[in-house]
Amino acid sequence: MDGVQGENLGGNQIKISSHEMMKMTEDMLVTNEDYLKSGVHIGTKFRTKYMSNFIYKTRSDGLSILNIQKIDERIGIAAKFLANYAPEDILIVSRRENGWHAVSLMEKLAGVQVLIGRYPPGILTNPNLKSYREAKVLVVTDAWPDRNAVDDALKVGVPVVALCDTNNQPNNIDLVLPCNNKGKKSLGVVFYLLTKHYMYARGLLNKGQDLEVSLDEFMGE
Repeated sequence: MDGVQGENLGGNQIKISSHEMMKMTEDMLVTNEDYLKSGVHIGTKFRTKYMSNFIYKTRSDGLSILNIQKIDERIGIAAKFLANYAPEDILIVSRRENGWHAVSLMEKLAGVQVLIGRYPPGILTNPNLKSYREAKVLVVTDAWPDRNAVDDALKVGVPVVALCDTNNQPNNIDLVLPCNNKGKKSLGVVFYLLTKHYMYARGLLNKGQDLEVSLDEFMGE
């Protein structure tokens, strides 16, 4: 289950006026426009009970739309949580190809470990494997295709941060980060912000200083 404590994640959907949205945007990690441009809020036509907590509305075509403010809040929470760990103790796994570019940039800038493509079982649990990795926290771009990594993390007691779309289950996930985890631009904005605010919190980047790689570059533009 999602391990964040002290949060009210009730399923009530609240209508937000344009004035209220502008006020909230001032406190966001990037502008509301940047989030909208990336499509980070565009979910799927399937919604699990747990992920309903993060859904703002369902369109007439059945597509669920995630609450941008909650996405923004969770990115901030995830960055602070990851900042408890040194870069070499963080392993990011992405089977989905659309995540490879963004996670590789986080590896380059923040020094975290990254594994892209298929995750063979045992990498976190079998020291006899040549591909064996040690990690103290795992990040996955999608809990379902990256389930082998999640299963391994569970076996060795490594906490899991997972990017979850509206169709994901939070099974064995310690921290759910709601977002469109399928789009290249969406994954780009999420990992841009995780990289930036992780580096701020670790003192690897001065507060207010920009990354040497832009948001557009993270989104593959």
